Amino acid sequence: MLLLLAALLSGCAPSEPEVETLALEGRTMGTYWSVRVAAPPPGLDAASLQVDLEAALAEVNAQMSNYDPDSELSRFNRAPIGEWFEVSPEHADVLMAALEISALSDGAFDVTVGPLVNLWGFGSRDIEHDAVPSEEQLRAAMSRVDWTQLEVRQEPPAIRRLADVYVDLGGIAKGHGADVMSRVLEDHGATRYLADIGGDMRGRGHNARGTPWQVGIEVPSIGRRGGVQAVIGIEDAGVTTSGDYRNFFVHAGVRYSHTIDPKTGWPIPERVASVTVIHPSAMWSDGLATAFNVMGPDAGLTLAGELSLPVLFILYTDEGLEEVASPAFAEFRVAGDP
Repeated sequence: MLLLLAALLSGCAPSEPEVETLALEGRTMGTYWSVRVAAPPPGLDAASLQVDLEAALAEVNAQMSNYDPDSELSRFNRAPIGEWFEVSPEHADVLMAALEISALSDGAFDVTVGPLVNLWGFGSRDIEHDAVPSEEQLRAAMSRVDWTQLEVRQEPPAIRRLADVYVDLGGIAKGHGADVMSRVLEDHGATRYLADIGGDMRGRGHNARGTPWQVGIEVPSIGRRGGVQAVIGIEDAGVTTSGDYRNFFVHAGVRYSHTIDPKTGWPIPERVASVTVIHPSAMWSDGLATAFNVMGPDAGLTLAGELSLPVLFILYTDEGLEEVASPAFAEFRVAGDP
């Protein structure tokens, strides 16, 4: 459910002669995927790489999709409460990371928030945005939201629910998919690449111009494509931007974001336009971006400082957009960016 845009930019003057770049793309998880491989290793078979990338992403969907009724996750959500449900090791790892992010963020990130997301019309169910839910509806949905009612076992890999909660990994699965693509690329010998699923990115090495992969953070512009707010350079990291300026609805003159606060049951207040997080793992940058979006800049930047994480908040103010960033973010910002 994350909505983001990180545009690949040409960057500054090359530090070496420009080399060949291999580009591949496709569709997954309801969005696009793409990879860029600079200086592909001799003998790399593009057709074989494409097949392996698509197979790996199909496997992620088979494990973690809420839209596929036969996926591991869909079957788990129908399984008896209290019983261990065997899953793939990757599935257990993703849910373990999700629970760790929930603990770090004091529940701001919660993979059981699905009933609330569906109630507000932003989930897998087709619900019209024609009214704000009633208090009774909100109480009923919130009774099924509690990440502490999930447990993970890694040997052998299994997960279980301790209450009637519903798990949706949409806030972390795309980032995991970008990490999976990076492993496939490295199995094929690639050492300079940018893997991207709907804006969740994982980059390694330098681009064709010999500089770190340069990613543009979009100006949050409601209802239209914005320009570039900032440019970052990544060499061995994942990056995710989470924002509210694409997926929302307006009712009675009030704009409601698709990002729901699990503690209140309501969309987050209209203050945070977007949050960008850089982390060695795209899975973690994905989940943390959602967490920081819910936490807001005060609590979010405090946690980012404790974790030494590069984080950029773009905020709505009466005077326009305002940036606030963690100290670690400056290291990744490209000098002279827009």
